[in-house]
Amino acid sequence: MSDTETPDQGCRNLRWALALFDGLVRGGVRRVVLSPGSRSTPLVLAAQRQPLIELTPILDERSAAFFALGLAQASARPVALLCTSGSALAHWFPAVIEASESGVPLILLSADRPPELRGWGANQTIDQTRLFGGFTRECHDPGPAEEGPAALKAIRALGLRAALVSRGPQPGPVHLNLPFREPLVPGPSCTADPLGPLGEPESAPVDGHGTLASATDHVRSFGTQQWPQELTILGGGRGVICCGPITPSDASAEAIFACAERLDAPVLADPLSGLRFRPAPTARITRYDSLLRNPQTAAALRPDWVIRFGGKPVSKTLSGWLEGVPSILVDPGERWTDPTHDVIARITADPTGFCRLLQTRIDRDAHGPWIERWAAAEQALDRFARAFLEQSPWCEGHLIADLLEHLPAGDALFCANSLPIRQLDTWSGQSDKPLLVFGHRGASGIDGQSSTLAGLNAGRIEPPRRVTGLLGDLSFIHDLSGLMLMERLDRPCIVLNNGGGRIFDDLPQHGLAGFEALWRTPPRVQPDALARAFGLAHRSVEDASGFAQALAEAMDAGTRGEPAGLIEVRLDAELSLRTHRMFWNGVREQSIIESE
Repeated sequence: MSDTETPDQGCRNLRWALALFDGLVRGGVRRVVLSPGSRSTPLVLAAQRQPLIELTPILDERSAAFFALGLAQASARPVALLCTSGSALAHWFPAVIEASESGVPLILLSADRPPELRGWGANQTIDQTRLFGGFTRECHDPGPAEEGPAALKAIRALGLRAALVSRGPQPGPVHLNLPFREPLVPGPSCTADPLGPLGEPESAPVDGHGTLASATDHVRSFGTQQWPQELTILGGGRGVICCGPITPSDASAEAIFACAERLDAPVLADPLSGLRFRPAPTARITRYDSLLRNPQTAAALRPDWVIRFGGKPVSKTLSGWLEGVPSILVDPGERWTDPTHDVIARITADPTGFCRLLQTRIDRDAHGPWIERWAAAEQALDRFARAFLEQSPWCEGHLIADLLEHLPAGDALFCANSLPIRQLDTWSGQSDKPLLVFGHRGASGIDGQSSTLAGLNAGRIEPPRRVTGLLGDLSFIHDLSGLMLMERLDRPCIVLNNGGGRIFDDLPQHGLAGFEALWRTPPRVQPDALARAFGLAHRSVEDASGFAQALAEAMDAGTRGEPAGLIEVRLDAELSLRTHRMFWNGVREQSIIESE
């Protein structure tokens, strides 16, 4: 049957889309990020009529996807992406990969041509089904819109299912491929309203990225007879708790530190662990990347076992040092974060439930000499790092220290990949001032950083937080579409301009033929020119006093409701490299810890 033979099709499409959005809303969706197109019109019309949905239009699908990723990270709610048919949804792929690897809930709503047009050379028609492969938790193609109570009930249930699966025990993207027949716009006589009554989303205990799983339920099966034999290793020897990228609740953080005290095991807190910047006991260790570059210290602090929460830590030094150590992997999403193949037991649980139950099962003296030994080493390294920076030329270490000092308590920081996140890991130390740090460590790409920063700022983090960006020059330039979203920021985006991919200066590729053009790739367009082109406030600095002034001005602008703009930090890359190497050499030569 042709489109022209079904004059009520536009109304049928709208009613069907309204039922879908009713299910999505009941599952917790409140934000929809759309890129304009024709075939997706019924979905846009339905979203407009849902009073609990806020629509954000973004032209570039790749930028839209990373913006949605930031929204979902900030709100711990599933966020829907919406686009037309054809190649449009392919531009979502990098953000979908990051969401999948990081466990961030996204709902991918791709409009499509109806089945009778697929494979027949119709315009803007490709095979969209299962386009994202294993990077989605589920993929559904329910077919074209249908009338009747049963059809509306089914599509409404699919919307609810997609939202709940996306934020379930294994959070991540869910893809709904939605074909629509023409006409796409309903006639003037069409009556279609949101199904009702609308209710709040179904609730369940939430931790991390909105995970619905109950912590204790996951570990309740470990009764007296079923407690895994491998966990008896925790009753003796010297261990550490390694916390990689994770977003713990306050209850999880308290449980981890209480467990650490019980086991006499220091907590090695990654910058994205949510544990580095909050009140914490002496068990928290953050200078491990530097400590473990000292051979004597690395040998003296070698553990017998490790409990691991979250993803792979930023520090390659830490990961290498832990290779060969028996590991207990705790993950509510049943992921295998074990690139060194050292896991002897994987526990499906969130940190709260596991740590609380572990404290009832393991009988050890609380807060013993092992934590004290680590804390003494941390303090010694902290004193050395501070003294080193006092007598060194201004570099990223000074900038990071100044930035963390001046960020207000309760604020957040989004840190880009490559050098920025590694330098944050090296120089940040720890603080009791509460700050939240975001990053893209699922796939560790440099794409979409500006768009994600904008999404984080628009995501209404609870409690409310303003998010400052710390980006490298290449990650900044890589996401030009994201610059159109930066006018919404009330905290600055700080760009470290060091002339390209300086991470390669310390990698084996350095010195290869064509290194400058093929690896370092210094940008030909400078941040100030881009700022002018996109109408962004721009401040350029080269030293501590300039950075302090620019940061204060940008913060004040944001407080007044004006765009905070861009702070370009011009760095002498060669001087910075020499300074870092001097620091590492100094660490290796220090007598940080006494042999037992």
